[in-house]
Amino acid sequence: MSISLANDERTHTVSGSSELEKKLIAHRRELHQNPELSNQEFATTQRITDWLNAAGVRILDLGLKTGVVAEIGPQHGPVVALRGDIDALPIEEASGVPFSSQHPGVMHACGHDFHTSVILGAAYLLKAREDQLPGRVRLFFQPAEERFGGASQLIKAGALENVDAIFGLHNAPELPVGTFSTKGGAFYANVDRFSITITGKGAHAAHPEEGVDSIVTASHIVSALQTVVSRNVSAQEAAVVSVTRIEGGNTWNVLPQTVELEGTVRTHNDAVREQIPERIRQVISGVAAALGAKAELHWFGGPPAVVNTPRWADFSLEAAAEFGYKTEVATAQMGGEDFAFYLHHVPGAFVSIGSASAFGLHHPQFNPDESAIYPAAAYFQQLAEKALRELTGN
Repeated sequence: MSISLANDERTHTVSGSSELEKKLIAHRRELHQNPELSNQEFATTQRITDWLNAAGVRILDLGLKTGVVAEIGPQHGPVVALRGDIDALPIEEASGVPFSSQHPGVMHACGHDFHTSVILGAAYLLKAREDQLPGRVRLFFQPAEERFGGASQLIKAGALENVDAIFGLHNAPELPVGTFSTKGGAFYANVDRFSITITGKGAHAAHPEEGVDSIVTASHIVSALQTVVSRNVSAQEAAVVSVTRIEGGNTWNVLPQTVELEGTVRTHNDAVREQIPERIRQVISGVAAALGAKAELHWFGGPPAVVNTPRWADFSLEAAAEFGYKTEVATAQMGGEDFAFYLHHVPGAFVSIGSASAFGLHHPQFNPDESAIYPAAAYFQQLAEKALRELTGN
């Protein structure tokens, strides 16, 4: 199979690929028109099951409510896993494409339809070469990535049993088609969520001296929280504290009793991650006390950082360069990914594939370039085979 990528023209030529490319784009568009939220991907699961059954790919019965795990190859030798995710986001689509979401308020704004189509394509290509595989390739079509729960569901169900290495992808709208990047070590960030309840004393807006202003207190807290990183974390470490929601009051002439803040913390270093909650508590308690109010922190730990195995990250980059991608060593990302949970159990690598969207992830107008789908599928087919040969020493 001869594959070449033209990075600047956003086109590619693949010998003998045109029919499969059309099929994968059709899959992507059908998925895009019918998005489903995390743990509600019932129709998506059925579509994927039907497509794999039609291709003769065996599906593993793991008792999953949503999501699919399938396998290709002999029942001996090493096992390499490839993971795609299948859930959508609660976003009203504004892309204007003719295959826009038919479900109001739900959209594939992160490209999981793209990822699913890539792994389906890899499955089709691997199935055609099944008798030549020196081991098994296990295919994960994972639910609930956006809720950071799907990877744990698959692990609990036994999807990682006997897996020797795992690879996953995310499309990268900021990169041109034909570009590939990853890195060893910490790649995506730890993801934690917090909420803060600020309690003051309600009063008439004309007589603030009779109350304790929770809105003013909240405003001071938002500003003070920026010092958690700037004055407590080394400039050589990556950390972000963002307040993303403020809710308080319900009319124009009353000082509310309470205000709630919500936000997220992103880090790469576990030691930094551990120190931030206590520092937030100190800051909010001190600011609130100074203004006569009280503040309580509620902390919700999320997925850990995606820490790629250096061996497999380098292996992925080398395979991508051989394939014809323009490769880059990635910079660390502050976004989160529950692929991290797999890497706590088995070695592997998470990679970025350029998708050249004018609008970024989670944007209502997000629209990845579909010409990137087939090459990515062919790459993952080759990567899986190369990894199996690496594991068998051939």
